[in-house]
Amino acid sequence: MKNYNEKTEVLEKIADSITSWIGSIQSLIVHTLLFVTSFLLPMLNIVDFDKMLLILTTVLSLEAIYLAIFIQMSVNKSHEKIEDIQEDIEEISEDIEDIQEDIEEISEDIEEISEDIEEINEDIEDIQEDIEEINEEEDDEDHNERAKNVILKSNVSSNKNEIKALKDIISQLKDEIKELKKDE
Repeated sequence: MKNYNEKTEVLEKIADSITSWIGSIQSLIVHTLLFVTSFLLPMLNIVDFDKMLLILTTVLSLEAIYLAIFIQMSVNKSHEKIEDIQEDIEEISEDIEDIQEDIEEISEDIEEISEDIEEINEDIEDIQEDIEEINEEEDDEDHNERAKNVILKSNVSSNKNEIKALKDIISQLKDEIKELKKDE
């Protein structure tokens, strides 16, 4: 099988070379010289005109047959390449459709993320407002606490003064009781 493929590749390369050469200026010159020589031979009485036409017709027929085969081989090869290209184009088209679908999904995701971000921003604003209110309430509570503390301190101070006064009175009473006990 391997030998067959190698032989086929060699024959295809030869056919490609011949087909390339047939379509060249060199081929045109060689064929022109061949035809001119073919018609000169009978004129120079080297070959009979009928024999020359028979040989020339036979050679040209064989050449036409082979050229037709080589051209068909080139057409087949081109057709295979075109089919491969069409398959590639179809695959690329499918890939493009997939990519477009992915882009649409990503766009939808981006829109959802944008909406989520807006909601988060709104939540942050609400939280900031709540924090500000709490701070204001704490400030009010702090003022109330301070006022209570001031009142309590003033009450404590006045209570201390009253206690001191009561101690002084008690002390005086004790002194008076001691004196009364002595007098007895």
